[in-house]
Amino acid sequence: MRNVNVALLQLCSGTNVKHNLAQIEQQIKQLPDTVQLVLTPENALLFADADTYREYAEVQGSGPLQQAVSEMAQRYGIWLLIGSMPMISREDPSRITSSSLLFDDQGEIRARYDKIHMFDVNINDEHGSYNESTIYQRGEHITVVDTPVGRLGMTICYDLRFPGLFQALREQGAELISVPAAFTRLTGKAHWEPLLRARAIENQCIILAPAQVGVHGTRRTWGHSMAVSGWGEVIKKNPLTVSALQLNIRPDSLTHMREQIKVVKHNRFRPQLTSLIKKNTN
Repeated sequence: MRNVNVALLQLCSGTNVKHNLAQIEQQIKQLPDTVQLVLTPENALLFADADTYREYAEVQGSGPLQQAVSEMAQRYGIWLLIGSMPMISREDPSRITSSSLLFDDQGEIRARYDKIHMFDVNINDEHGSYNESTIYQRGEHITVVDTPVGRLGMTICYDLRFPGLFQALREQGAELISVPAAFTRLTGKAHWEPLLRARAIENQCIILAPAQVGVHGTRRTWGHSMAVSGWGEVIKKNPLTVSALQLNIRPDSLTHMREQIKVVKHNRFRPQLTSLIKKNTN
């Protein structure tokens, strides 16, 4: 495929870290050389219980999981986003965060985002109750970073339901927004695509959403990794296959629609939004 510069990996991760890493590498091996940015879903390296997450949590810049990812990014010459992995909190070393890390093609960490919104819900599925706040400390900072394919704002899964975060990322110059996820099958079927398209339209950003799919212990995930244009059109989708979604992203495609419909300039809530950005940005 010509001109492919981004890949969204759809995974079925579990408790075996080596298997999860091998699954990621197997998909990367099959990508064309033109790919510059690869994104993985939430829980990409480990899909487990609270005690296991705490056992594997690492300090930023140190640890076997980060080392393995760093080496993979270098080996294939790609920027690699780990949708989430357990990290030691930057605010409280006794706590852990669900963190998205972006590695460059030299294996260096270029950005970190700690999930702000915790998935504390009760729904009528096989798992029933989800209480992320009993495992993780919520994040305190928004993250926007330059990449070879555009300026990227970072989110994780449940963040998708909170449009204010996405507006704050757009205010910081985001052209692309990553939404690595492990949406439940129940909520995914009802809400995943409508929410992704809404966030794309509201902020005139390209949404990149790699997802988990399948069975993970008592949890079932929806899959349907997709990319959505700034106009709200689904560029490409992978419903249920454990495989990479390959596509070409052009941030310059956003320029015309942003000139036609000036949503940032017209937003009457910008003063409050600017205050939030100052509070949360490093």
